[in-house]
Order: sequence, then C-alpha cells, then structure tokens
Amino acid sequence: MHSFRSFVAAMIMVPGAVFAGEQYIDPTGFAVSGYDVVAYFDLDQVPVGQSQPAGVPGLSSITAEYNGATFAFSTEENRATFLADPAAYAPQYDGHCAYGVAQGGKVPGNPNLWRIIDDKLYLNITKTVVTFWEEDIPGNLASSETNWVEIEPTEASDRVIPQFTSEAPT
Repeated sequence: MHSFRSFVAAMIMVPGAVFAGEQYIDPTGFAVSGYDVVAYFDLDQVPVGQSQPAGVPGLSSITAEYNGATFAFSTEENRATFLADPAAYAPQYDGHCAYGVAQGGKVPGNPNLWRIIDDKLYLNITKTVVTFWEEDIPGNLASSETNWVEIEPTEASDRVIPQFTSEAPT
C-alpha cells in the first residue's frame, strides 16, 4: 500500500511527465528535425512580428534521449545543458505546431518557425500560420493549453513539414 501511495504522490507532483504524448519525429528520425533546442534560447532576440533566425542544426554524434525521442545538439555543452533540465528546452506540445494545437489538432512544427515565450519554445508549421499565431499569442496559448489536455495522449502527427527540406544531422 505504501508504494501505491508513493506512486500516486509522484503522479500529482509531476503532472504530465509520465503520461506525455509522443514527440513529433520527422523523416530524419530526430525530434525537432535534428535542430538544437538549446541553441534557440541563445537566438531569441527578435521581437514578435519579425522573423526569427533559422534554427541551429544538431550533430548526429551529439544526442540525448527524452520523451521517447532523440534530440541532436550542436555542442556537447548544449547537450549537457539539455540533460540538466530537458523539459525546460524541449518544445511545447511535443514539437507540434502551437497554432495547430490551439485549433485542436496535432500537425508538425517547423524548426525554423519558432518563438520563445515565457522561457518556453513554441514551433509553428508555416509562415502563414506564424501570422495567425502572432495575431493573438495570449489567446492562442490559452486555447492551446486547454486543447492540449485532450489531444496530448493521442499519437504524434505523421505528416511531413510543408515547404521544409530537412536533412538528418551529420
């Protein structure tokens, strides 16, 4: 009985961690198409409404596992940073498009269409969708958070990212 209580206590203290949905994995076989999720936090200097710089590709020789997926990194230092707190760097909504989640579904997130809001990484699928997302970020985040509760446990999207050519990390 004591171990059951410990299990229940752990479930309450770490909501969503055990029951996380599947990470979006594109044909490269990597989460976030093999881009370095830690590097986004160094690139985040562009105001909303302006294009973010392209993400930083990771290397296949520098990886870590999290949420059932392989993440690639451009440096060993970024890998170590990620391993210290993976949830702080992994994209929200398991790498799916934030606006898609706001609309009630799972579609892929493009690693070059991203935004960091309140220290969290969000991806979107196309430039057009970025425009919709940025028209009302607070409202879209509220919708995303509400919708995510129901759609998180469903299978990850199996679609490819439109207008995006990804190459597996080298």
